[in-house]
Amino acid sequence: MKTGTKSKAGKVLIDSRQKNMKLNRASIRRDVRRAMTLLGMRDRELSLLFVDDEGIRALNSGWLRRDRPTNVISFSLSEGDFGGLNPAVLGDVAVSVEAARREAQAAAIPCEDALFYLVLHGVLHLAGYEHEGPGNKARARIMSAVQEAVFFEIRGYRLDFRL
Repeated sequence: MKTGTKSKAGKVLIDSRQKNMKLNRASIRRDVRRAMTLLGMRDRELSLLFVDDEGIRALNSGWLRRDRPTNVISFSLSEGDFGGLNPAVLGDVAVSVEAARREAQAAAIPCEDALFYLVLHGVLHLAGYEHEGPGNKARARIMSAVQEAVFFEIRGYRLDFRL
């Protein structure tokens, strides 16, 4: 890189396979890039997939052997036998727009904020943060604190609960 030049922001690819909500892709891309910059992953590439509950259930069942819908799933491309092939690519995050809408209504927040919160959660998993499994209480607190701090930095308010 030449001195005095800015590094290029990573790609955020977006695919929507749902008909429940029209997405503002430019806004999503901007906010996710800001989050990735705050997390020290400015030059990384990420793919986002927005689906309905049935779509995320199919992903959850097919890849994780959990035959139920969920709100967000992350697929890391940095792990496993071939994780080092393209270190610039973080992976994929799939979000159920239907779940985000329900969670937004329950929390009385805009659906776009719930969508961003779920995408951020998925990105944090791709960055190596974890909250599930035995003995992960401390790691869960760290992940939650980072998620809340990044959300606040970008959205300007704190959530009083977990989506």
